[in-house]
Amino acid sequence: MDLLVNIDVPDLARAEAFYVAALGLRPTRRFGQGGVELSGLPVRLYLLEKPEGSIGAGDDIRRYRRHWTPVHMDVVVDDLDAALARALNAGATLEQPARTEVWGRIALLADPFGHGLCLIQFLNRGYDEVSTAA
Repeated sequence: MDLLVNIDVPDLARAEAFYVAALGLRPTRRFGQGGVELSGLPVRLYLLEKPEGSIGAGDDIRRYRRHWTPVHMDVVVDDLDAALARALNAGATLEQPARTEVWGRIALLADPFGHGLCLIQFLNRGYDEVSTAA
């Protein structure tokens, strides 16, 4: 099996520029004018241009202002402060400043298209600090 992450965006060029600048990803394949594959994470990220107002899953209308969804990306970084500065400079919105937990540090962001995104820097034993065997 493999895992692919798809993100709908209203402006493919702007989204590509954001994810390249914010996360250091690189374009590896293009799919006509409507899609690009980005590499540099443990999974491939696909940006798919879909106009605002078009119909998405569940017959819901696509909108790109900030929205809540139970699915979002957590990007693990080595240096949260540097990654946060890079993401903000690329156009991310800081929603909750970095905070420290026993397992690590986390900052909550939104990309320019309303999608939630967290940056995480593990400390100590990471999630093993708070987990138990299943």
